[in-house]
Amino acid sequence: MKQKPIISNAVIRRLPRYRRYLRELRSSRIDKVSSKELSELTGYTASQIRQDLNHFGDFGQQGYGYNVDVLYAGINAVIGLGRTYKMVIAGAGNLGRAIANHNYYYKTGFIVTALFDKNPDLIGRKIREDLQILDYADMKEYIEKNDIDIGIICTTKDAAQEIADIFCAAGVKGIWNFAPIDIEIPDNVCIENVHLSDMLYSLVYRMNNKTNE
Repeated sequence: MKQKPIISNAVIRRLPRYRRYLRELRSSRIDKVSSKELSELTGYTASQIRQDLNHFGDFGQQGYGYNVDVLYAGINAVIGLGRTYKMVIAGAGNLGRAIANHNYYYKTGFIVTALFDKNPDLIGRKIREDLQILDYADMKEYIEKNDIDIGIICTTKDAAQEIADIFCAAGVKGIWNFAPIDIEIPDNVCIENVHLSDMLYSLVYRMNNKTNE
């Protein structure tokens, strides 16, 4: 059996940006776009864009560029969109509730089916008519019974590893971690860490070291 080529994380992280600008082009009823035009929109070089997209198929045509609808659909397929992903959130604080209420996720097929928390003052409260905060003690059983794809960690760093262990044992395929700690997971589970403070510090560094042109 032919093995799939290994795609670098750098390429993978650029795909959502391509998709976002292609969505805007579609909204503006633009039918085609060149790699040079995509370069001006995304900030990546035209050569880099062509190299990235060539990993996944022959999307472009020399002298024409890219058909916006075809490329948009192709990137959706590469990412794995077009199906529903069920998610649960551990931690029903401000961040957890904000993610649960973010309508864009639902439009693109990412459905938060439950929130979990240890705080007895939160358990039983409704975030929406169809979404209630459940007891953390029931989280593993819920995930197993409902075939949850993604577990989201919105807790303190002290609780994050324990939650990740429960997610993995219950069978999630991916973890979206907002806790400020790097956690250990088995090889069969994917993880994306979002360290908000690290991103803020990187921004401040660039602000303080930006040279005037």
